[in-house]
Amino acid sequence: MRFIESWTPATLLATRDLTPSIREFLIKPENFDGAAYPVGSHINIAVTIDGRPDTRSYSLIGEADRTGYRIAVRRAEDSRGGSQYMWSLAPGARLTITLPASLLPIDWARRHYCLIAGGIGITPLIGAAQALARRDADFTLHYAVTSREQAVYLDVLAPLLNERLIVHAGNEGRRLDLDDLFASLPPDALTLLCGPIRMLDAARRAWTGAGRALSDLRYETFGSSGSLPTEGFRVRLADQAIEIEIPRDRSLLDVLNGAGYEVISDCRRGECGVCAIDLVKIDGELDHRDVFFSEQQKHANEKICACVSRARGTITVDILHRPDAL
Repeated sequence: MRFIESWTPATLLATRDLTPSIREFLIKPENFDGAAYPVGSHINIAVTIDGRPDTRSYSLIGEADRTGYRIAVRRAEDSRGGSQYMWSLAPGARLTITLPASLLPIDWARRHYCLIAGGIGITPLIGAAQALARRDADFTLHYAVTSREQAVYLDVLAPLLNERLIVHAGNEGRRLDLDDLFASLPPDALTLLCGPIRMLDAARRAWTGAGRALSDLRYETFGSSGSLPTEGFRVRLADQAIEIEIPRDRSLLDVLNGAGYEVISDCRRGECGVCAIDLVKIDGELDHRDVFFSEQQKHANEKICACVSRARGTITVDILHRPDAL
């Protein structure tokens, strides 16, 4: 495991609606001391979905806050249930959370930075923008949204960044052109990006197309975002007369492990590839929601990241491990 998770009790202190579909949560863990956490940090929260325990990961907003941890959750009907659970909570609710950990490191030795956010993907980048502004670094923040009304935290970012903040609002005809943006960056620029899977895939294509090293493009992912609607699908196990239903609110990884098939995992965010299993046959369509596999590997459809990726129809997999009962 990349992180040793340390869980602690916490209390939901307050909520506020930023838009009709995005709500901010202020959470205070027990024995909270207001200590600083790394830029790009997230916390995991224990949730209950259809009576089953599960976890969800949320980015912390901004640099350290002495009142507690702030997250923002977009209510999505097309999700696996985490946002609905969070939105059901009222101030005073008791929670169990992990301590902050960062998956979006910044190389502070760089001379140029580019931050790119798609929608709710702004959340892990606010702290990065604050830290870079404090250092008077050379950077811009590109914020892509359908409309300015959906661009949360502009009240925080606009006075801090001024001309370094560029809002790309689709309804204003200002769509983000990644090819042009990456072509304009200095050679040593480091780019941090967070957004839906289509934006991440497009960014990787444009970044490599510009002749840049993928190590200079760092990103956060939405584990629930994909190209297809989130729906149930079926999985057949190779060489066995077994077919398993994967409900829309559970991952392939969780269902297989719950059925007694050992599939190891680590990040559970589609980033590390530890949970990848072999694909034998596809009767339907795959929805690769990971950022571990390259475009070519996804097109080949030889493996699937069980933690986040899904399908429409039925797929046959070979997980190699068999339950003890067999």
